[in-house]
Amino acid sequence: MKLLSFKIAGEETYGAVVDGGVIDLKRATGNKYPDLKAVLAADALAEMETLIAGKTADYGLGEIEYLPVIPNPDKIFCIGINYGTHMMETSKVTPEAPIVFARFANSQIGHLQPFLAPPESTKVDWEGEIAVIIGKTGRRISEDQAWEYIAGYAPYNDGSMREHQKKDGQWTPGKNFVGSGPFGPWMATRGEIADNAKLNLVTRLNGVEVQRGTSHDMIYSIPKLIAYCSMFSQLEPGDVIVTGTPGGVGSKRTPPLFMKDGDTIEVEIEEIGVLRNPVKAEVA
Repeated sequence: MKLLSFKIAGEETYGAVVDGGVIDLKRATGNKYPDLKAVLAADALAEMETLIAGKTADYGLGEIEYLPVIPNPDKIFCIGINYGTHMMETSKVTPEAPIVFARFANSQIGHLQPFLAPPESTKVDWEGEIAVIIGKTGRRISEDQAWEYIAGYAPYNDGSMREHQKKDGQWTPGKNFVGSGPFGPWMATRGEIADNAKLNLVTRLNGVEVQRGTSHDMIYSIPKLIAYCSMFSQLEPGDVIVTGTPGGVGSKRTPPLFMKDGDTIEVEIEEIGVLRNPVKAEVA
């Protein structure tokens, strides 16, 4: 099942992708669950499966305005230097533990929404990643139980304003500009993706491939990331772990290559779908 958050006629809702369209699940449940995060908190994915069985789409995909898959997560954990190819291009060494930093929910955008290139940055970079969406509350989750806490997976672009990322060594400013965190177009639920499946990740700038990797290339695997994040924080339904990027970022190319107004950036998980965003210069 593929689930997404979207707007139709100015109203926020959520639904399931079927036959090139979407079923409005908020309407189908009689507003029982206000948003997709609430569906996960109620452990209601099976109920959503039942609701869509045999149903046709309420809207075409071209009619809706995509929102981030989870517009209102309690927490977004981003992981740095988690692929060997990215570690090599940044001249880093293998970290003793996952490098974790935070992204704020209001930096996120949906599929087809403009990635904003701010006037304060000339080094607007991409980082195609696999996002893991948490499905139930957990603390000190063991690696062998970690899969059970996953609701699903989605493409993510952890956009980076490189000069601001490097200024204080803490990464937060450079990773949280408004309109810099594309997330979507939808999540594939755990029932659709086998545990430990090899997910193929590709990033393209203006149709040209700039990154490629798989979930099996991670230094710290998805279960290890869940175990580590739940060691210090209680994970909640709708929380997002953005698992790191492969090599090929623009700042480490020769010469460096950055996004600019008029570009199109795509992040694809081949088993799930393509997240596409036009790049637009933000007016101060």
